[in-house]
Amino acid sequence: MDTMGRHVIAELWGCSIEKLNDLNYIEQVFVDAALRAGAEVREVAFHKFAPHGVSGVVIISESHLTIHSFPEHGYASIDVYTCGDRIDPNVASNYISEALGAETQEVVEVPRGMGPVQVKKPIAKVL
Repeated sequence: MDTMGRHVIAELWGCSIEKLNDLNYIEQVFVDAALRAGAEVREVAFHKFAPHGVSGVVIISESHLTIHSFPEHGYASIDVYTCGDRIDPNVASNYISEALGAETQEVVEVPRGMGPVQVKKPIAKVL
């Protein structure tokens, strides 16, 4: 089945609380994950929340990697979306999971761009 991209959505549980709250660590993990997958990093933006949590994105030529961490729950939600068939988003997702010390991960892969959407013309109302 041909697609324009692959989108891995992962729920990571039982992660290291310290790592989930460390902006610099998470940023480096995400850049490393993109590079290990063979992606080309374009931009990096991460934010540390008070009292805890980190959100961020690594923009890659092939799309993006994102995270929202909830240290108080040992939880992180991550997305790895890659366009084309050269890069496997699971490589990056698995690396992130290991780096954050996830005890449990729930992963869903969604094919993106399966084909053109058929748009129906709206039915004109008769007044």
